[in-house]
Amino acid sequence: MEIRINNIDDIARAARRFIDNMPQGKVFAFYGKMGAGKTTFIKAICEELGVKDVITSPTFAIVNEYEGDGNSTIYHFDFYRIKKLDEVYDMGYEEYFFSGNPCFIEWPELIEDLLPEDVTKVTIEEAEDGSRLVTF
Repeated sequence: MEIRINNIDDIARAARRFIDNMPQGKVFAFYGKMGAGKTTFIKAICEELGVKDVITSPTFAIVNEYEGDGNSTIYHFDFYRIKKLDEVYDMGYEEYFFSGNPCFIEWPELIEDLLPEDVTKVTIEEAEDGSRLVTF
């Protein structure tokens, strides 16, 4: 599926469309260059899922935990600073990935071998006009 985000004012609509078409799996791996809009799009998805907390990139924390509608838990990962897979093992990634709760992952290429089989790969690309194309 493809979703075009024409500008920042369009992002809530795009996030809602993403949620309405999310596959059954709960782990979503977001691929895209630096500045493509991964964090911004994940933030919009979380807001549409009812998160009231401040949503930021977990670059230094590796994972942020948010509470969505109905006391659901949402996990947001950023593996950009991971140097060795041992760091991911040490944080207990399996408890998150197999919790049944949504997991949104930035920089999944650094942990490819650990992603579950039913992971949904999401690519965000910036077009020349500044719009974004989200494919999954």
